Amino acid sequence: MDRHTAWLSLVLVLLIAQLLPRVAEAQSSRSASTGWTAPRTADGRPDLEGVWENNSATPLERPAQFANKPRLSDEELANLERRARELFGPETDAIFGDGLYLALLAQKPAPGLGATGTYSQNWLPDRYFEHRTSLIEDPANGRLPPATAEGQRARQASVGRFGRPAASAQEMSIQDRCIHYGFPDLFAAYMSVYRIVQNADSIAIQMEKIHDVRIIPLDGRPRISPALRQYLGDARGRWEGDTLVVETTNFHPNGNPMGGYSTLSDQNLRLIERFRRVADDTLEYTFTVDNPTMWTRPWTAVINWKKSKGEVLEYACHEGNYSLPGMLSGARADEAAAR
Repeated sequence: MDRHTAWLSLVLVLLIAQLLPRVAEAQSSRSASTGWTAPRTADGRPDLEGVWENNSATPLERPAQFANKPRLSDEELANLERRARELFGPETDAIFGDGLYLALLAQKPAPGLGATGTYSQNWLPDRYFEHRTSLIEDPANGRLPPATAEGQRARQASVGRFGRPAASAQEMSIQDRCIHYGFPDLFAAYMSVYRIVQNADSIAIQMEKIHDVRIIPLDGRPRISPALRQYLGDARGRWEGDTLVVETTNFHPNGNPMGGYSTLSDQNLRLIERFRRVADDTLEYTFTVDNPTMWTRPWTAVINWKKSKGEVLEYACHEGNYSLPGMLSGARADEAAAR
């Protein structure tokens, strides 16, 4: 072999060595069943950008009827979808979150709009049903783990607080006060829309509710002081293969209401989120709640976000929040009438 041929051979070997990891990475992101390959950004990372929605009908916890049934059969799933179409038409009262699924299992007729009218199903996005019977995947029973003694006290205090009229704005929830809805947003079908924007150094997630925006650094910067507590927490992200992993701490003392489930966490929450593209129209969102003051063990759930057909719209909550003074003045009027 002459010197020129040897040099070409060496260059070829080096090129192959550089290409093989990229080929393997591309193959690892390809779905074996559909042949779909995750799109990538200019720096080679999976492209998570776009507008996504959580309109899943799957409840957070597995209902008692499915205690030993993590997945529905095709026939059971079809029956559930059929009942949803029959019971919840555009003129029925709106039903959010887990309420839709539980109402279908109870086979309760959908409530009408009443004399004054309320928020109807006509204004809600279509819910999608899955074979899974719970969002929670760990523990394996699909149920929340036992709460700690402090967690039980927090739940009891929350029930007592929301069971009576508020004496002031400060006694009302931070959602009613247009402060924060929290994340993960478990209140599906109520403006559960998110826009993701990414570059090599950071990820931004815009939430439609209360137009919060999470900025997640990917550059390895140190965390802020534990003494600083924020409603959006202090997030740091990293890539593990094709999965974006985000760990958030330093939550505000009011906690993270997770879309309305205000008793699921407090300021000691450590939230680990994983974002992974699994199809052109699906982003698998996995989160683990590690909160030793509230739960006896961590728990994990998975929500399949679907690609939105629309955009993130304005959430005009602070601007003219008439409901807050209306609820307070109504409560005072009821108290005066009782006296």
